[in-house]
Amino acid sequence: MALAIRDVREHDLDAVLALNNTAGRSILVLDAAQLRYFYEHADYFRVAEIDGQLAGFLIALRDGRDYGSPNYRWFAEHYQSFVYIDRIVIANAYRRHGLGRIFYCDVNSFAEVRVPLLTCEVFLEPPDDVVVLFHGTYGFQEVGQQRMGTHGPQVSLLAKDLPSYAFVRDTYLEHGGLPDLPWLAGRTPSLNNDSKPRRLAGERRL
Repeated sequence: MALAIRDVREHDLDAVLALNNTAGRSILVLDAAQLRYFYEHADYFRVAEIDGQLAGFLIALRDGRDYGSPNYRWFAEHYQSFVYIDRIVIANAYRRHGLGRIFYCDVNSFAEVRVPLLTCEVFLEPPDDVVVLFHGTYGFQEVGQQRMGTHGPQVSLLAKDLPSYAFVRDTYLEHGGLPDLPWLAGRTPSLNNDSKPRRLAGERRL
């Protein structure tokens, strides 16, 4: 089984949208315009590809974005600099196999050379002890709670300190920036112009 974690490409978007909107009630539904916003503006938008098929994705944004999520705005009101994990979705066939941890390791590596804090939220309604435990064992701590809108679910707002950031800031960011290395580069959405369609993991080719 060959696994690759890579930046999303435009030809992935239909499969990403389908995967998102069949993920269940713990993942908010997207339309094509909302997904396009992420494609054009998200600082981190990577997919997992297993044997050439889409197995999952994670989307995250830095502070300073014009993004209307109430949870993102909560963090923007309380913290100056952060990376916010908006959503992670894993295809059914690959859940409970560690792919979520691989994604979190990858986004952690992205964040710790840029910001001091990695943030996200988990739904408390309905309760999901597996999700809460996952984030707790990965170093996240609750920093607040809020309800998403008048009738939306109650969420726990989580943050994880990134101690490595201080070293990176003092050594590189304040002295010319990060080294010019591929694994340190940010996204360049305008270059992701491949139009080849992508199928979901487990989907039959007609």
